[in-house]
Amino acid sequence: MLRLHSACLFLLTFLYAKSQFLVQPALVSEAVNQAFEKLAPRIMFRNPVMFTVEIGRQLLITRVTLTIFSITNDMAKYFAIIPALFMVAGPALGALNVMDLKSPQSAILSAVISNALIIPALVPLALRGVAYKPIGTSALLRRNLLIYGLGGGGGPFIGIQVIDLLVGLFL
Repeated sequence: MLRLHSACLFLLTFLYAKSQFLVQPALVSEAVNQAFEKLAPRIMFRNPVMFTVEIGRQLLITRVTLTIFSITNDMAKYFAIIPALFMVAGPALGALNVMDLKSPQSAILSAVISNALIIPALVPLALRGVAYKPIGTSALLRRNLLIYGLGGGGGPFIGIQVIDLLVGLFL
């Protein structure tokens, strides 16, 4: 340990004697200016590596968001279809029908119609992408889970209920 300390002292003495500090104010100032200049969006997009990183980040955020929406949307559909299938197997299993859908036929038809309406509605989101906000990764995931997770789960529940009411009038 003493050797390392004395070696560092010797190096600093040598650099000071040559009047060259390890950290020169002019060099630090120039480095900071260049760093901020290179982080400007106009300059970053000219660099192919940074352009690829930015595009990849945006695609990943949009993909994760759509996956979150899709999983919660599928769960809502399963709450409609699976109890309907069990009601056919045994009327005592009708207690599983937590959404209180009219019949197995209307439940399945409502889930299919809801899915047919939701998928085209997601196309603009997939093409436009999710708006990026410069916040931390965990905060961004929490925000997307809240918005698209609840939207993917709550929206289809309500949609399937409304469609089931309409389909129940005709079946």
